[in-house]
Amino acid sequence: MIGADPVDLRVLVERLADLATRRLASGPRSDAAYARARQLEDHLRGHIRVRAASLDAPLVVLLVGPTGAGKSTVFNTIAGRAASPTGVLRPTTRIAVVLVHPDDRATLIEGALAGVMPDQLRFVEDTDIEPGLAVVDAPDIDSLEHANRALADRLVEAADLCCFVTTATRYADQVPWTVLSRVEERGLPLLVIVNRMPPDPADRAEVMADVRRLLADTGLDRLLAPAPGAPPRELIGVREGDLAPDGDRLVRQTIQPLNDEIARLRTGRDARRELAARALTGSLLGLGDSIDRIADDADHEAIDVEALRRTADRSYETSLAALRDEISHGAFLREEALRHWQSYVGADQITRLFSEGIGRLRGAIAAIFRPTSAPVAEIRAATTEDLVAVARLQAAEAARRTATAWTAETGMAAVVGERADLWLPSPAFDGRLRSGLDGWIDGIAAEIQSHGQSKRLLARGASVGVNVLGTGVMLGTFIHTGGLTGAEVGVAAATAFVNQKLLSALFGEAAMVELVAHARARLHDVLTTTFEAERARFDDLLPASDELSRLAGELRAAARDVRALPAVAG
Repeated sequence: MIGADPVDLRVLVERLADLATRRLASGPRSDAAYARARQLEDHLRGHIRVRAASLDAPLVVLLVGPTGAGKSTVFNTIAGRAASPTGVLRPTTRIAVVLVHPDDRATLIEGALAGVMPDQLRFVEDTDIEPGLAVVDAPDIDSLEHANRALADRLVEAADLCCFVTTATRYADQVPWTVLSRVEERGLPLLVIVNRMPPDPADRAEVMADVRRLLADTGLDRLLAPAPGAPPRELIGVREGDLAPDGDRLVRQTIQPLNDEIARLRTGRDARRELAARALTGSLLGLGDSIDRIADDADHEAIDVEALRRTADRSYETSLAALRDEISHGAFLREEALRHWQSYVGADQITRLFSEGIGRLRGAIAAIFRPTSAPVAEIRAATTEDLVAVARLQAAEAARRTATAWTAETGMAAVVGERADLWLPSPAFDGRLRSGLDGWIDGIAAEIQSHGQSKRLLARGASVGVNVLGTGVMLGTFIHTGGLTGAEVGVAAATAFVNQKLLSALFGEAAMVELVAHARARLHDVLTTTFEAERARFDDLLPASDELSRLAGELRAAARDVRALPAVAG
């Protein structure tokens, strides 16, 4: 029986199943990595969890071999009738044929064979055989049809005992031995039938000796022992022409060792449980290396994912920096909007009052400005539209650079290629940024109210209105007198000069600088949040790198626990 406590073993199996599910959910980025993760998940679901839940679940004896080896003939011999088709057109077996007692069919479908599509199975029910064991005739494992190969691989994962059927002329073919390497990894108990042996005893002995050599070279000879410590089973040789009269079966005595093994398992519950325990423990012990490879896949992908994420970060950070630089000079603002504002705040009398001193200006503000005539709505709308437009261009450039770089990376080209939307700003970009800008402008007005109460601003400039002052501060974040030279000296420079003088007169120089600085900081936050949402579209295509690293660590810990399992007692 299993050396480990059954409860502890079930806990380990469920832990492995959870890790396999998480690995598949992380989206392995290469075909090989996906295949390794899928194989582990299939094996856990289709065989190990079934066995861990109950050692009394029906056993699966699997017949595998190359095209034309005679698997179906062996299957029919076991069944005692023509249950699986044979013929000269190869591969004859395109689905798995399952000889089963009716009482075991549902259990197999829900358990050991759950990983096989229903249309890939044909059940042959027999009420005369003992329940508890099913015999499966697999598709040819050297078939050119990929579906046949994939089905054979899944059946190997579900089996408790493997019977390798080959011939005296094809036993050294490479492809079947590649499939048998998985049998060796799993520690799956093995029987070997060499069909169509030559009539000469010396020739037969030479073939058998070479088959044993190949088994020893690949480590499969250890699987011939019916139990730990027992001597290896003899290879079963079938001479050419040893067929029953109907031609669909062998003379029964030619595969007597296989018949005896099946009869022993069918009639002996303890024998079935012993084989099930051995197959289960062998399955778990054989998972250590494959789990470590899957952990390596996750570790490598964590590095690749982090590199992809850094590429996206750089693209969006570069575009965001370019946007901030562009808006800091106010060059994106429409001259028409600036002229409206200049006309409102830059009348001749204001210019004259500037020359007479700030005190005189403060006293005249209430008489000069009228909030109802201020172009607040127009300036706000124009500024918002212009800012959205220039930000959209930078967001588009960031998306283009990121998508271009990602398509050069293995595993991402197809993903990005199928997502045309990733090459442009998202459909929600304009609305998201407008909403953020509206909140930003409202925040300026709120700060002015709060600031004005402590500075007695409202007492001396109430007639100007908070919205007018907020528009002045908003424009102050984009246009200012410092650094305006050459082509910039014009409407922007003139408007900046008058705007700054007005704000200084109302707030004082230090308070004005503070208000504008706060407005710029909040605008920076709005733009950063908007660009982060754009970059997140790319992040959503990737698993979290820390999750991959954490998963790799958990997989390695599980592999160590699997290797620490005690062997099955004989």
